[in-house]
Amino acid sequence: MNKRHLLGAAAALATLCVLPLPALAQDKPPLKIVVGFPPGGSADLLARLLAEGLKNDFSSVIVENKPGAGGRIALSHVKRAPADGQTVVLLPSGPMVLFPHVYKKLDYDAVADFTPISQIAHFQFSVVAGPSAGAKTVAEMLAKAKAAPGSATYGTPGSGTLPHFMGVMFGQKAGAELTHVPFQGGGPANTALLGGHIQYKFDVVTETAELHRSGKVRILAVTGAQRDPQVPEVPTLKEQGVDMVATAWFAMYGPAGLKPEVRDMISAAVAKAVRTPALRAKLLEQGYEPVGSTPAELATAQAADLKRWEGPIKATGVQLD
Repeated sequence: MNKRHLLGAAAALATLCVLPLPALAQDKPPLKIVVGFPPGGSADLLARLLAEGLKNDFSSVIVENKPGAGGRIALSHVKRAPADGQTVVLLPSGPMVLFPHVYKKLDYDAVADFTPISQIAHFQFSVVAGPSAGAKTVAEMLAKAKAAPGSATYGTPGSGTLPHFMGVMFGQKAGAELTHVPFQGGGPANTALLGGHIQYKFDVVTETAELHRSGKVRILAVTGAQRDPQVPEVPTLKEQGVDMVATAWFAMYGPAGLKPEVRDMISAAVAKAVRTPALRAKLLEQGYEPVGSTPAELATAQAADLKRWEGPIKATGVQLD
């Protein structure tokens, strides 16, 4: 090969070497799942289970906790994030269907500021008695509360959260006055319950199932239409004479303006993950009913629950700043 041919081959090789990587191979994007509650709580646990299930669809999947304000801090963070599909929020339905009716001012619009991605799972709640409560049944809890109105304290993961309104609705349905004590997440509320600083707690079953099984606390009732498989020995509220059924869901959202193809890619990955036998079994074990919906199905569910909760919340008279 003469000198001219060598120079030509070298030039061709140089051109090949500087081709952008996407021309040779398409990299998988990273994904950051923001959770509005502290580590160790139900939202954090679900996010980490899901992250494990998504690891083959993204270059990396990390969970970032931004606790506080019942999930509003996380939502505000994701609202301001670039609409590139790399930052999403995983949260219970309360901030998207309750907060618009509860708070006089929100720094986000639950519909306009976010892109629905997937409804991940349904779940129910529990009424939990701590060591200081001295109650083994809902009837005993109510008898004590009615004997000394306002003395029965119950903790939740935060003001304006679903468990907060579960407690309000429970008190109204049962004719008992309960005093709400908000915390920044389920973990801190558990600590207060175990320490005797509060008597009761309303939260998702997962938060206290293990403490219940170990005898440290007692789950008095679950709020679904059926008993929870995590604690099948615990009766529902309706079984104990309180006419109340309440369930909720976890979902994933991105910031507004997410491109449909990016949104659909993440949604499909979530649906595939929650339907794999291994992850499905883990979710069921934790008391979650796996869903893995489309973005349109999540938007429909959100709209229906926004309408469903408006009347009951207004009836409680609860308004928060």
